[in-house]
Amino acid sequence: MKHILILSDTHGLLREEVKALLAPADVVIHAGDINTPAIVDTLRAAGESYIVRGNNDKDWAADLPHSLTFTVEGIRFFLVHNKKDVPKDLSGVDVVVFGHSHKYEEREENGVLWLNPGSCGRRRFHQEITLCRMEAEDGHFKVEKCLIPHEGA
Repeated sequence: MKHILILSDTHGLLREEVKALLAPADVVIHAGDINTPAIVDTLRAAGESYIVRGNNDKDWAADLPHSLTFTVEGIRFFLVHNKKDVPKDLSGVDVVVFGHSHKYEEREENGVLWLNPGSCGRRRFHQEITLCRMEAEDGHFKVEKCLIPHEGA
């Protein structure tokens, strides 16, 4: 079984609560709008990681892909920042991970899980501060929304 931490839209802030969740994670997935290379370095140091660039990731992120397709524990992922950039043909994909809106979303459509972990960086648009944990094993997975309490930012 692998423990997967799924996050997006950190916008230059890696909260202590998020750092604490990195330790038990076997895999980290970040759906863009990272804003600093230091966060990428921290995520990669935690272990297996899949990271794409977002619309706010500028020149420093030129080497980060726009989208990624990968498999973890038999689960096939498609990762992109903005869901408008998801291809129409999702054959062979089990989970689409995206960000951008800062709003948590978890829905199934035609056998594919569409998952936006929300934003766990700076609070914007009066949204909750969220991310997602997933347990994955042999092609099966369980998703858990994680709400991070906040005061102010």
